Amino acid sequence: MSPHPLLDGPAYPEEFAARYRAAGYWTGDVFADFADRGAHVHGAAPAVSGVDHAGAPVTWSHAELAEAAAATGAGLARAGIGAGDAVIVQLPNIVEYVAVVLGLFRIGAIPVFALPAHRRSELTQFRRIARARGYVTAGRVAGCDHRGLADELIADARAAGAEAPVTVVVDADGGGHARLADLADLADPAARAAAAAAAGPPAPADPEDLALIQLSGGTTGTPKLIPRTHAAYHYSIRASAGICGCGPGTRMLAVLPAAHNFTMSSPGILGVLWAGGEVILAPTTSPRRCLELVERHRVTDVALVPPLAMAWIAALDGSGADVSSLRVIQVGGAKFTESAARRLTAAFGCRLQQVFGMAEGLVNYTRDTDPPELALTTQGRPISAADEIRILDEDGAEVAEGEPGRLTTRGPYTIRGYLGGADPGSFDEEGFYASGDVVRRLPGGHLVVEGRVKDQVNRGGEKFAAEEVENHLIAHPGILDAVVVAVPDPGLGEKSCAVLVADRELDPAEVRAFVRARGVAAYKVPDRVVQREALPTTGVGKISRRELRERLAAELGGAGAG
Repeated sequence: MSPHPLLDGPAYPEEFAARYRAAGYWTGDVFADFADRGAHVHGAAPAVSGVDHAGAPVTWSHAELAEAAAATGAGLARAGIGAGDAVIVQLPNIVEYVAVVLGLFRIGAIPVFALPAHRRSELTQFRRIARARGYVTAGRVAGCDHRGLADELIADARAAGAEAPVTVVVDADGGGHARLADLADLADPAARAAAAAAAGPPAPADPEDLALIQLSGGTTGTPKLIPRTHAAYHYSIRASAGICGCGPGTRMLAVLPAAHNFTMSSPGILGVLWAGGEVILAPTTSPRRCLELVERHRVTDVALVPPLAMAWIAALDGSGADVSSLRVIQVGGAKFTESAARRLTAAFGCRLQQVFGMAEGLVNYTRDTDPPELALTTQGRPISAADEIRILDEDGAEVAEGEPGRLTTRGPYTIRGYLGGADPGSFDEEGFYASGDVVRRLPGGHLVVEGRVKDQVNRGGEKFAAEEVENHLIAHPGILDAVVVAVPDPGLGEKSCAVLVADRELDPAEVRAFVRARGVAAYKVPDRVVQREALPTTGVGKISRRELRERLAAELGGAGAG
């Protein structure tokens, strides 16, 4: 089978593909039959619990989930989605999300995992780069009418001379778009079973072809789309499930956005379902509500980003929730400090598992066999013995063990390039991916994250490129120059600060409103806005972001947004 048209050729050089096959990392497993396998192996065991788009509680067994996936896939096919079509999926943590993703897999379509926070600017880029044939979204999420986003996406496609995507809305009111309920009745068990029986077998798939598209946090102004193959991504979830001890008794609470790579695969929704466990979808990130869900569902595993972990600690005191079922709390997305790690383990009395990874591939975990100090002070070691890591200095030479340097990596589940050839400088001639992280490696292979190389803001685990926001700011008629830098924040780790040179005094609220109106995700809108007569430069005339960061950290300290 030839590679998917979105790929320029094979996703991995044949020399490496043969190596990964021979080692057993890559198998014949594909995501097209993921749900059907779950029904066959795990049957009546609970698979997914949560609420549907209307807020009604739902629990599906593995067999019922397979029916929902088959019915949904068949309905989407009738709407015009076919094998090989890329489909943007932008849904909150509702049970239909899992049915849609597994349904797309089943018919051979390619999910593009958008977050609920993405807006017109990002969605248009995703549609263009992935040549998306479809868009599945919700009605209203967190105050945003996503039906309006669907209208905008169609208008942008037509304006560009492209085919308008098939749009499907998971809501009682489709707003002029197709409703999922009209394509697949998931609420009626008899109708769901009948639709699944008529759906036919899963679409054939090549294990080494494109299965799904994840999104990078971004270090340039263009969103980067990450092509993941069946063989590589399947290996990462199987290996993650094994490392994390997932099995039929696992009950994982999905608090972070379901489409996030952390939530999907580390071991995430897919890893837990593969192992026969149950995924409980939290409809809110409210710590108190989530602690109630832990008690109600006897949750064993949960994944959090550092700010949310700290909020859970604060909420636990006085909540009265019984959290004794918790076996492990994973923390990833950004560095978790040692002091915070100690507070978390003391508060919850369960194991902390640090997770350090990237949607491009490499994932590191602390293990339950690690001495407690390693779990408190490191961000883990790689999944695979085949994960190759080089830590380099500024001249590209490997640093001595224990010394900090820039992380580069390649392996059986790390990509070799972005879709469309975006940001080729992130990959060297040997296929090593430069993550932009500064790390040091301990003798046992554990990594300690020290910081970032590139101009990127990591706002509580949501990463975005400074350049992207700078481009929006400079479009303002009164702004002559703009730099966005990260400044420390005790709650989120980092917040963004826009430093402007303008032809007049600008109201910071006006500047933020301007950026927001350009259709970017809310987490990219500058938290702080300051003006300067000029920007500091280096000896060769480039803007000195380092000097700006140092000045702002000293000047702003804990001050609120300007």
